[in-house]
Amino acid sequence: MLTWIRGAALALLLAVLGAVVPAAAQTPAIAPVAGRPTLMLSAYDLGKLGYVVEEFFLTGTATSYRLPGPPSADGNWAALADRTAPYVTRVVVIRPGDAARFNGSVLVEWLNVTSGQDTPATWMVGHREILRRGYAYVAVSAQQVGIEGGNSVMAQGASLKKSDPLRYGALSHPGDAFSFDIFSQAGRAVKAGQMLGGLKPARYTAIGESQSAAYLTTYVNAVDPLARVYDGFFVHSRFGSGASLDGTPMRGAAAGYPDHIRFRRNLRVPVLSLITETDLLGARLAGYHASRRPDDRRLRVWEIAGAAHADNYLFAGAFIDDGSKSAGELARVFRPMTSSAAGNVNAPFNTGQPHHYTVNAALAGLDSWLRSGRPPAKRRQTRGPAEAGQGCQWTRAGRAAHPLGRCADRAPDRRGRSREFHWHARRQHRDVRHGQAGAALSRRQSRLHGEVHPSARPGNQGQALSCR
Repeated sequence: MLTWIRGAALALLLAVLGAVVPAAAQTPAIAPVAGRPTLMLSAYDLGKLGYVVEEFFLTGTATSYRLPGPPSADGNWAALADRTAPYVTRVVVIRPGDAARFNGSVLVEWLNVTSGQDTPATWMVGHREILRRGYAYVAVSAQQVGIEGGNSVMAQGASLKKSDPLRYGALSHPGDAFSFDIFSQAGRAVKAGQMLGGLKPARYTAIGESQSAAYLTTYVNAVDPLARVYDGFFVHSRFGSGASLDGTPMRGAAAGYPDHIRFRRNLRVPVLSLITETDLLGARLAGYHASRRPDDRRLRVWEIAGAAHADNYLFAGAFIDDGSKSAGELARVFRPMTSSAAGNVNAPFNTGQPHHYTVNAALAGLDSWLRSGRPPAKRRQTRGPAEAGQGCQWTRAGRAAHPLGRCADRAPDRRGRSREFHWHARRQHRDVRHGQAGAALSRRQSRLHGEVHPSARPGNQGQALSCR
């Protein structure tokens, strides 16, 4: 009886103090699935580029997490294991067919479900770096909407079970409260070695864009200290807050969560976060500007002046850019347009040129960091909107010489001033192609030069940027 009382008292004390109570680490059962997976990867043949595409089902029991108190804005959270539930999910593996081409690094993406279906958003923007440098890539169906369907932000796409019930009818997702551990278990499954065709990885990096980046923000702050699966994180295009541990669907900041959440101070492994101007200033969601904290030995944040959260490269270029396009063909991809797969707009929208190339360099920079222990360059800051006291970070892609385009906020401020920036790249004719261009970008830390006029204010632009 005395032993039981002491144990109960200790458990209560740990909960009150917010101590980390780890769940048992589990590796799911792995089963290969023949045939072509349902996933928007490309309109070109990856096999002709020397890559193999395979799909696997993972079966296991996932754990949800909770916090012992309200989440703090500093992100220094101590999660507690909560409930358990069975699940069956899928992963898609894209790997070099020739082991000699493998660079030793695996990128594991938390698939984005904002559209109502699994979308490999970071793959779409950064696939050229992934393919030319010999990474292995693993796409994880971590969230419920991608598998079961249901309430999504855009409600446009089809879930796996709806798009192909014969192939995916056996999948089962217990809810997004369990998505964090499902993502951890997927990483452990990759490490088990059964899904990579005999490749021997040395590094495992978690990546995710937009909604997935919000989930990775929470994962880094609350779950990674327990799970300890990944060697680094690429948090791509997050806004100010993070996702809720209880799996509440994202419509804004999760209930009870601050609008602005910083990355925790004592990060376990390197984190590189890439922030577009939409993310920085906010658009429907609170902007990242008030979630900043200084870079340190395990954090780098690159912010891209003038880049949009979603752009023409994401909507169109990603599907056709196999690395063989000429500079002229890519120039047509980056031509300002008013129509896309996502619909029509009143003014030309952001072409995605700075975003695409900086993502490539960020992937290379983070991989180099994990290899060498030397972090990439820190950000530089330009003058920004005086009214908010915020500045736009800028990164440079190549040496500045001739402007390739000019973007401006469609709506001038009360004084009639509009906001614009210019793209410059002396070596852009090299950077738009494969070969050594990626290495050149990486050596310069792919900093995109942005000239930002002072009328920009948090919350009033981003995807509204028009370009010409």
